[in-house]
Amino acid sequence: MAEAQGGKPGWAAVLRAMGQRKTGYMALFGFASGLPFALFLGTLYAWLSEAEVDLETMGVFSLIGLSYAFQFLWSPLIDKVNIAGFSRLGRRKQWMVPAQLLLGGILVTLSLLDPVSQLGWFSLLAGIGAFASATQDIAINAWRIDVADEKATLDILSTVYQMGYRLAALVGGAFGLIIAARIGWPETYALMGLILLGIGALGLFAPDTKVGNVDDDAASDAQLLALRSAGELRPEIRARALALVGVLWAGAIGVVLTFMVMSLAFPPDQRPNPTEFTLTYGPWIIVATVVLPALIAGWLAAQKRDGTNLLAEDAPPATGAGFAMDHLYRALVLPLVEFVGRMGWSLVLILALVLTYRICDAIWGTFAYPFYLGELEYTNDEVAFASKFFGVGAIIAGLALGGYLLTVLGRMLTLTLGALLAALTNLLYADLAIGGARMQAASDAVGFTSAISQVPVIGSPALAKLTFTVMFENLAIGIAGAAYIAWLSSIVSKQYSAVQYALLSSLTLLVGTLGRGALGEMIEDRGYFDVFVLTTLIGFVAVALCLAEWYRQARKGRAAGVVTPEVVPAE
Repeated sequence: MAEAQGGKPGWAAVLRAMGQRKTGYMALFGFASGLPFALFLGTLYAWLSEAEVDLETMGVFSLIGLSYAFQFLWSPLIDKVNIAGFSRLGRRKQWMVPAQLLLGGILVTLSLLDPVSQLGWFSLLAGIGAFASATQDIAINAWRIDVADEKATLDILSTVYQMGYRLAALVGGAFGLIIAARIGWPETYALMGLILLGIGALGLFAPDTKVGNVDDDAASDAQLLALRSAGELRPEIRARALALVGVLWAGAIGVVLTFMVMSLAFPPDQRPNPTEFTLTYGPWIIVATVVLPALIAGWLAAQKRDGTNLLAEDAPPATGAGFAMDHLYRALVLPLVEFVGRMGWSLVLILALVLTYRICDAIWGTFAYPFYLGELEYTNDEVAFASKFFGVGAIIAGLALGGYLLTVLGRMLTLTLGALLAALTNLLYADLAIGGARMQAASDAVGFTSAISQVPVIGSPALAKLTFTVMFENLAIGIAGAAYIAWLSSIVSKQYSAVQYALLSSLTLLVGTLGRGALGEMIEDRGYFDVFVLTTLIGFVAVALCLAEWYRQARKGRAAGVVTPEVVPAE
């Protein structure tokens, strides 16, 4: 394992990776990714509430979340389109840096607008900002996969990215509220905008894979010519597949755009509900853009593997419509064909793990505040201390521990351990739901209660019990998050990293949204205790799937005659 990782495992490997230039930029880009998300989907509502914008009007701003949920719809652009005048920055920076500068400019401009009298411009800029933020996220995730090497490993870059992201959530969320209470909302957003402008300026000097090294004209032409060489699928077969996938993606994009136009143009009482839209159309959008295209890609891969519908000899170079078709096929269909062809039936296991690994956190997060404030009757200040300040620190500590475990235990063991810990921490909340006697006893026994009771104004044994529980859950979330992002990044192809990663990560995001309705009904009918037991059991399913994926990777490594660092035990 030491040789595979490029040095001795443990904190030394972590510290060595931390000293890399790429790692520093990864932390910076993680911060740039998390800050707009916090400002557009959280803090902005506090500003609008203080400005006394009515709730129905604020509903328009929930459209912003759609940019993140369905960002994969334009991810092929990030993989295959170069921006004129910016391509010299690098394959990914040509998207990242302009997005960061645009976001900084939008935040500064928002600080100059009145959210009441200039609500139209305010909402338009916020929507553009969310689109730019989601686009930046696609490019940053692809950048992390592209630039990873034996010194700045993919595991460490993934961990550092999340540290920066979590820190930005704290700065844009809790600290944003504190700053706004002292200097005002316009000044706060102007300050955040200047921070992003600074990151965009610094990003100009970040390392990146050059466009000429990966996707220059010669490489593009060679790839397009290869589609028409002997042994490749016949153009008419590819054209039919492209037409089907194109119709499915165009329909999905059309549904999302129609919803957005209706939400912006219709009176407040006639606007469609974003939550209902996601629940009703979200699954069908995933079916249209992921499931059915994956089946089509599987059929294409099977055709090529079986020697069916292949060119017997080289076809002439494409011109006109054929040339455009080849470009679209390469951008939209080929990433799926490559992924499905490489994974085969293992794709079922991959998708099952993607859908279940983070489902506990994704669903539970919506009901955290009702549980803390309503069921357990804590105050806003107590919840803010436990979940925002102490909780974010615990997540960052968990990420650091996860990064360490990745170097010592390997990716798959850490992934499995993270799934197990994340599942078991639901039982800690189950104890809180029935009084928390065990958590209180544990907190008392280690002296945690005594320490938290010293917190001015709000310190108490009850707060210690909550904080103790949140600490263990967030440590587990940090470990699981570090391993999950590293694993997800490792299974995509660098050639199509933007599309493949965006598709897989969108499933993680959307499944939580789709499950919240059913979980809310269960809370109403059965109470929180039963819900936490259920989420624990779901977590155990993820553990079983991790073991199956670990076995798959080990078997693949043995078949290739290679021992991978993911399956070698630590010395």
